[in-house]
Amino acid sequence: MDLLLIVEKETYRIRERATRDRPRERLLRLGPAVLTDVELLAILLGSGTSGESSLDLAGRIIQGGRISFKGLRELSLERLQQFKGIGPAKAVILSAALEIGRRLQEDPGGKQVRIRQSRDAFLLLKSRIGHLEHEEFWVICLNSANKVLCTHQLSKGGITGTLVDVRLILKKALELQAVALVLAHNHPSGNLKPSRADQQITRKVKRAANLMDIRVLDHLILNGEEYYSFADEQLL
Repeated sequence: MDLLLIVEKETYRIRERATRDRPRERLLRLGPAVLTDVELLAILLGSGTSGESSLDLAGRIIQGGRISFKGLRELSLERLQQFKGIGPAKAVILSAALEIGRRLQEDPGGKQVRIRQSRDAFLLLKSRIGHLEHEEFWVICLNSANKVLCTHQLSKGGITGTLVDVRLILKKALELQAVALVLAHNHPSGNLKPSRADQQITRKVKRAANLMDIRVLDHLILNGEEYYSFADEQLL
């Protein structure tokens, strides 16, 4: 057999095998469950950089950076773009995909979530704000059966604090005809002890809500793994 033909056939087999082993083709043949985290991330990235495939780029982020999907979800768009090879377009795609995963994790299957205790509220919010590096203030609006009508971000601040407008809290509650509220914010420092400002805003919101027959059931301070409950500590 002609040597050139042998080389061409071998080259074709190598290319064919390489194509079959690419993440996208493996997913088409075998389904998503068999793919590694690196392969799934490579599919989302779509392309790599000059001299680096999407698979290499994904491996550098997950393995080299020692970061999981959970860790990626907690990164801002700006932080995602600090990885070499991740521009605004790739960062937006990753952020959207990870947010879909977070929402699926929280999805109660079409049923309204009921807040029976402080931990229920913590579990509802921890994936949203528990690991953030800046402070955010949220409110959970509830109906008369303590079922969640909405979870709403009220403000976004810096590392040490965020401003809260009581009028915006009540406006949201009245729009939804809520009869009860749970307040929540995170402490990026990890220290769950309420500050004097935390206690003051809790009292201020409670007084204003009482005038409209809306109950403030709790105020949570949380990080990724733990929380502090004003109700549990009998501070309401």
